[in-house]
Amino acid sequence: MTEKRFRRFFRLFLYKGERPERQNMIWNMLGSFVYAAASMVLSFLVMRIAGADASGVFAVGFSTVGQQMFTVAYYGLRPFQATDAGKESGGYSFGEYLRHRKLTSAAALLMAAGFSAWMVFSGAYGGAKATAVFLLAVYKIIDGYADVYESEFQRRGSLYLTGKANTFRTILSVTVFLLALLWKKDLLLACVSAVLAQVLGFFLFDFGVIRELYGVDWSVRRGEIRRLSVQGGLLFISVFLDFYIFSSAKYAIDSQLNDAASGYFNLLFMPTSVIYLVANFVIRPFLTKMTACWETGDRRAFSGLMKKIGGIIAGLTVLAVGGAWFIGPFVLSLMEMLLGTAFRGTLSLYRGSFTGIVFGGGIYAFANLCYYSLVVMRRQKRIFAVYLLTAGIALFAAPALVARFAIPGAAAVYGGLMGVELLGFGGCVAWELWRKPDNE
Repeated sequence: MTEKRFRRFFRLFLYKGERPERQNMIWNMLGSFVYAAASMVLSFLVMRIAGADASGVFAVGFSTVGQQMFTVAYYGLRPFQATDAGKESGGYSFGEYLRHRKLTSAAALLMAAGFSAWMVFSGAYGGAKATAVFLLAVYKIIDGYADVYESEFQRRGSLYLTGKANTFRTILSVTVFLLALLWKKDLLLACVSAVLAQVLGFFLFDFGVIRELYGVDWSVRRGEIRRLSVQGGLLFISVFLDFYIFSSAKYAIDSQLNDAASGYFNLLFMPTSVIYLVANFVIRPFLTKMTACWETGDRRAFSGLMKKIGGIIAGLTVLAVGGAWFIGPFVLSLMEMLLGTAFRGTLSLYRGSFTGIVFGGGIYAFANLCYYSLVVMRRQKRIFAVYLLTAGIALFAAPALVARFAIPGAAAVYGGLMGVELLGFGGCVAWELWRKPDNE
């Protein structure tokens, strides 16, 4: 493309029509759906094309270690940045968030490299598995770096740009990954291709787009990066612990069982990503309204928004759990058929585990509603306390249950840990609302 064509492309990308709120909702929903669908499609197709062991390696790299490294780059600042009124109100500029994200992304790269090297040195991973896990972690770290741009789009009231960037970047990288996998049936080649496509997508849909926006504050004040690190430190540790809790069953399977078991559990686990991302689609458009209600002391409106969002999540959870129980056996059998005759009977025997995982996903969505509410309230210490307690339980419960009960044990520990999070966050939110009555 020439520079003129690039400019034309970016102007088209920025177009939001005559109803911006509708565009925000549509593109946020589409971005969430594409991201969730991509994870599901990749998990299934890697097993179908490259086999159960390759699928297990992909699951560990993409959905477990890679996502854990994403949390390091991300630093838990998405809701914080999206609800930041800017440096004129005691907040931060985009330039400061960007400088901070460069540092956290570099730290995540070092951690990913160190983890892969350690797993080879300890004999837990072979060289090919360690390399694939590292490359998939790099893919996720780029996701985390792009998030600072997409959070800025949301902060500026242009959530539709966040949705567009997420949608097109995901489609590009997933398509390239699958084409490379189909071509050579080589997971490493596919991982390299996906990382290169992810870089291209970032430059097209995030970096290039923000350069076309007016009024972006690129300034960096002395000492503000350190202040941001300290202020968001508890959120980062909390989000890091949250993902460890969320993935503790997967870590336990990787250490206690085999690569094929990781692949099978990842397929059973897929609906939780859909529930979580759809819940975020419901929650995120209300974050700015919730922030305004809390800052103006309108606790009744704040509670009303929580009840409205909670009702939607409850409805989605009931539908998802009912569907998992009644049509789950058919879906699991259909997946086995699509995977091939070698996979017959590998998934359908886990009907109970599948339903339990879906229910746990619904509980996790409720817990995230309470989590976001506490972020709006700026109650980082309470968030940290709940995560620390739950992570301590996960550290001992997950390996023990998986070692004894295998995949059903992993499903049970996941649902139980999500319940602990919900009780903790829900109790904190209830306390804050009771402690500060309306307009105080």
